[in-house]
Amino acid sequence: MIKVLFLIFEPAVAWEKVALARRGYTFIFTTYLLPMLLLVTAAEGWGLLHFGKWQPKFQIVKTFSLPEVLTYEIIQFSLMLGTILISALLILRVSQTFHSRNNYLQAFTLTAYAYSPILLFYFFNVTSSMNPAGPWVIGIALTIWILYQGIPRVLMPDPTHAFGLYLSAMFVVILTSGLERLITAMYLLGYMSFEHSWLTRQITHWFGH
Repeated sequence: MIKVLFLIFEPAVAWEKVALARRGYTFIFTTYLLPMLLLVTAAEGWGLLHFGKWQPKFQIVKTFSLPEVLTYEIIQFSLMLGTILISALLILRVSQTFHSRNNYLQAFTLTAYAYSPILLFYFFNVTSSMNPAGPWVIGIALTIWILYQGIPRVLMPDPTHAFGLYLSAMFVVILTSGLERLITAMYLLGYMSFEHSWLTRQITHWFGH
C-alpha cells in the first residue's frame, strides 16, 4: 500500500527504485500484485455482503448473497489479473514497433505497478452508493500520470520514441481496464446477471450445505 502512495506522490523516485531493483515475476506477483488484488476483492466483497449496491435501474439497494458475492469477486479477480497480463503483452508488442528490445518482464513490471492507482481506488466500491465508474475514472487518471514517469525508466525507449510509446501505452491501459470495469459495473448496477453461470451453480452447491 505504501508503494502505491509513493508512486502517486513521488513517481520519479519510486520508478527509479523499481527499475534499479530489477525484480522477477515471482517477487512482483507474490509481494505486490497478488496482495493488492486480494485486498481489493475482499474489501469490495465485504461491502457487497453487508451494504449491498445501489442499482439506479431498479431504484433499490440490492443485497447480495454469499454465493453471489463469491461468484462476482472470483470473476472480478480473474478479469483484473487477466487485464494486467494482457495489457503488459500489448505494451510489449507496441514497444517493439518502436524498435525497442524490451522483454515481457519489463512490460509486466511497468504494468503491474502502473495499475496501482486503479486498484487502490477500487476500495471506494465498498460503499453502497458509489457508482463503480467513479473510482475507475480517478484511478485511470493517476495511472496515466505515473505511466508518463515509468515508461522511460522501465522500458527505456529511445528518447525520440518515448512520447509515442507513452501515448500507445496510455491507450492500451484505458481500453483494457475500461472494458474490465464496464463488465463488472454492469453486473453491480443490475444490467448483467451471473445467476445461471456454471461458477454460480458450483459455489451455491458448496455453500448450500
